[in-house]
Amino acid sequence: MEILTEYPKSFSLCSRAHLVSQVIRPALEKGSLVICDRFADSTTAYQGYGRGLDFALIEAANNIATQGLRPDLTVLLDISVERGLARKNLRDRFEREELAFHQRVRQGYLEMAAKEPGRWLVLDGSLPKREIESIIWQRVQQLLPKTLR
Repeated sequence: MEILTEYPKSFSLCSRAHLVSQVIRPALEKGSLVICDRFADSTTAYQGYGRGLDFALIEAANNIATQGLRPDLTVLLDISVERGLARKNLRDRFEREELAFHQRVRQGYLEMAAKEPGRWLVLDGSLPKREIESIIWQRVQQLLPKTLR
């Protein structure tokens, strides 16, 4: 079984729709496992919670862009906004936003995770990397067919 790891260069709905139709869906249809950095929940967190845009509109746009695909598992490495921003060297347009924006985004992620605890794995992002890796791997193994564990 192939494992496809995809890191989109852009997170717009158009680029997500292209990624789903050209990469993710074909890989899933071949039986591959797909690991993707950011997906529809990111749009909800940043645009809905962070910017206050209409959640129903965001959900409709996400459903079109993702063709209804939803992750089996979403991993959230949670860390305080201040600590997270301090880790960044280069600041993109999102990272230059005011502190309150980032706090709303973080709260949004935590609320989404609380609504679907079976799909989300929320970890303390300040844990040692090896510990985070181990916890994630334990959860991922639960989703894999027995032949791949």
